[in-house]
Amino acid sequence: MLNARIKLRHLQAFLEVARQRSFARAADRLAITQPGMSKTIRELEEILEASLFERTARGVALTQAGLTLLRHAGPALRALEEGIGAVGGSGQGARWLNVGALSTVESRLLPEAVRRFQADGPPGVGINVVSGPSAFLLSRLRRGELDLVVGRMTEAREIRDLAFEHLYYERLLLVVRAGHPLAGVDPLPAEALVAHPWILPPPQTTLRQQVDSFCVRHALALPETLLETLSLPLGQGVTLGSDAIWVVPEEAVRAALDEERLVELGLSLERQGGSVGLCTNASLEPSLALDAFCEILREVAADTPGAVI
Repeated sequence: MLNARIKLRHLQAFLEVARQRSFARAADRLAITQPGMSKTIRELEEILEASLFERTARGVALTQAGLTLLRHAGPALRALEEGIGAVGGSGQGARWLNVGALSTVESRLLPEAVRRFQADGPPGVGINVVSGPSAFLLSRLRRGELDLVVGRMTEAREIRDLAFEHLYYERLLLVVRAGHPLAGVDPLPAEALVAHPWILPPPQTTLRQQVDSFCVRHALALPETLLETLSLPLGQGVTLGSDAIWVVPEEAVRAALDEERLVELGLSLERQGGSVGLCTNASLEPSLALDAFCEILREVAADTPGAVI
């Protein structure tokens, strides 16, 4: 039974501090004073007899007890909000499926799944897609703000208490424009790469971890001229118009490679590739719409040309 001393304001304050990683920003978002926010969190910690946050150089971080509470409190409050909204709206209005998408699936898997869902899925369900780094999306999934995250994320530490289902493996490639000085050079010495600009995923992303591992294996230092981005249109545009080397998921450039506008370099960044899949929050009861969308993702993944299952 829920402790009667725990009020809705306690849980709302807890979730906002977890979201903002700052007492001051959380207080501002909820329009209360910072001392009031600190007092609310302290009351909750006293009721639970556990410390929920610890201070770090970058703000505040959840303790293990805090992570445990977050895994349950986020989905619970979201379910409550949906119930109140359903009653207030007499059950009318569009329902939404909130999906987090990593760049690894933005070119084919997710667009095709959305098309099939809109054609054959449950009627009256809209899809809201949020993109970003895995840490950001998985944190939102844990809080119950997303129903699902799709992409390559198994290397992310934030995934540890969520449910991941593998769909297929996908490699990161080193690609350049057709006619690039390194195009067609095989075998390609690793040290030749640093003479050109690089386009690569930002730090603190799972894709960047693979780039860092590649550099360690080949004793390479990153070149001074870098573009760090997860934007696929930006990466492709710069690559096609320059001598840059782009580190990019295979799915994102398959069409350009087939059309020979882009060329894969003769040096593998990784052999098998990372596991692309779907991640859900096991503490959140799946809706029929979520189950249907996940099944469509499995079907599209199975139909993906060249995918290693």
